[in-house]
Amino acid sequence: MRILHTMLRVGDLDRSIDFYTNVLGMKLLRQQDYPEGSFTLAFLGYGPESEEAVLELTYNWDQHEYDLGDGYGHIAIEVDDVYQAAERIRERGGKILREPGPMNAGSTIIAFVEDPDGYAIELLGARD
Repeated sequence: MRILHTMLRVGDLDRSIDFYTNVLGMKLLRQQDYPEGSFTLAFLGYGPESEEAVLELTYNWDQHEYDLGDGYGHIAIEVDDVYQAAERIRERGGKILREPGPMNAGSTIIAFVEDPDGYAIELLGARD
């Protein structure tokens, strides 16, 4: 068994694809409209779906905003250098929620950024 994807509902698909590709460096792997269901699915990731877990963005044509509630935590992305990754994201217009630095009660370097719909994304340094 393996994790295939994580799904997020988004209010503006083009804006979200732009963020995940141009700010976080993912690739749009596939996208399909479902007219009978009035929604579009877009799958993005850093590698092929056959080898890596990916992110599924679901755009419901008649809904442009969601209440994230208090159950959502974050998506974690491994980066070579948290400080450099956060700076690149900032330069590309991304919003930094938590500046890079050691995690609370630990020494792991982390940062948090926010996607256009308010979802938190944790940046973690590559493990040795």
